[in-house]
Amino acid sequence: MKKYLSILLISLFAVALSAQEKKAKTGWKFGGALPAVTYDSNLGFQYGALVEFFNYGDPSVYPEFLDHTYTEISRFTKGSGIYRIMYESFHLIPGVHLTSDLSYLPDQAYHFYGFNGYESVFNKDWMDDESDDYRTAMFYRFKRNQFRFKNDFEGKLAGEHFKWNAGFAFQDFINSSVDIDKLNKGKDDKLPSVQEEPGLYERYQALGLISENEADGGWVNTVKAGLSWDSRDNRPNPMKGLWTEIGIEVAPKFIGNDWGFSRFYITHRQYFTLVQDDLSFVYRLGYQSTLSGDVPFFYQSQVITSMLTGATNEGLGGSSTLRGVLKNRVIGDGFVYGNFELRWKPIYFKLFNQDCYLGLNAFYDVGKVTRKIGLPADLRNTFEDLYQGDLVQPENFSDYFNTGEEKLHQCAGISIMPVMNQNFVIAVDVGKSFSKQDGNIGFSIGLNYLF
Repeated sequence: MKKYLSILLISLFAVALSAQEKKAKTGWKFGGALPAVTYDSNLGFQYGALVEFFNYGDPSVYPEFLDHTYTEISRFTKGSGIYRIMYESFHLIPGVHLTSDLSYLPDQAYHFYGFNGYESVFNKDWMDDESDDYRTAMFYRFKRNQFRFKNDFEGKLAGEHFKWNAGFAFQDFINSSVDIDKLNKGKDDKLPSVQEEPGLYERYQALGLISENEADGGWVNTVKAGLSWDSRDNRPNPMKGLWTEIGIEVAPKFIGNDWGFSRFYITHRQYFTLVQDDLSFVYRLGYQSTLSGDVPFFYQSQVITSMLTGATNEGLGGSSTLRGVLKNRVIGDGFVYGNFELRWKPIYFKLFNQDCYLGLNAFYDVGKVTRKIGLPADLRNTFEDLYQGDLVQPENFSDYFNTGEEKLHQCAGISIMPVMNQNFVIAVDVGKSFSKQDGNIGFSIGLNYLF
């Protein structure tokens, strides 16, 4: 069971509030810093920090910026972590918006709930050590380590708003069963071994749903190209405008890939001012689908965007897509999703001589698989041969698969957004799923508005 002891310098935002006149920033400025401190009974204690700097150039640039750096080093005591350096520039290459990201993302217990949304049954009691049906807290987990070097580019095509975008990424994924021995170190209540209680990752391999050549991971190197229309009035938190992008991502085998495939994506975002500067309604609609080839199961969770804005952009489910749904709950060859928010800025104040405000959001998120990952026609027979027969405790096919059940995944919640200098945005999201098959409460702490 997961317990969070989040220490996020919230005491700093309890400083007495004061009215202020907004002042322009110049040159390089400290954007903000945040400790990363949580606790997970299986992964251990998380410790580390993140820091941002912004180059505002001359006074005419603020609240936009010329350069931006983001660095995060955080890890759990039992091996998971984030090691990330990101650089963003609007002037290093004249006329081009550049982001370059170098990351190593080890994850001792990566979320995996099967394919095609509700067609894969989620049983929370199997992970609950207080339930009579408990199996292992790691039942819906596997170990996944990712190395990523990603570069995105954007430039004007015609006028101020019509733009081209392109990018390339080199990514290496290393997958395996959860390292139970490592997670059991120092624990009185031991997790059962994978041999004693295999999880869904191991069972999908036995059933042939995860092929032998993708079970261990491999290289996924991609190139992408697209078009966008961006008329936002402000990048960190727009109050009006459109931001729409469409493109194709390709992973050709000739650049060192272990798989070859192509995918299409389109994302539309729109922003409406309800109260000048302080209240807005915003929404995002997205669609993504495989065009050709076979996408390895561990890459299906990647949501394509023209620019990567966080450590990960994965889903559907989790902090970057459906904020009250289990992370990566909705996995398919194609999916659609929507996010709808009311964004309010009720309080402006000054902290350490920096311009700050406190934002409050109410959100509704929704998503659905539109193109399913194909399952073998004889899956039920294969399952019964493996997990029924002469076993002491035979299993039911209906505890794992529910063909034809996929429908909308929905959640709603609130966000608390402390913001410094218009650009350093802390996002505290709490979402509630509408279905027990999607979990219960989603809680996350990160950076930036969702879109």
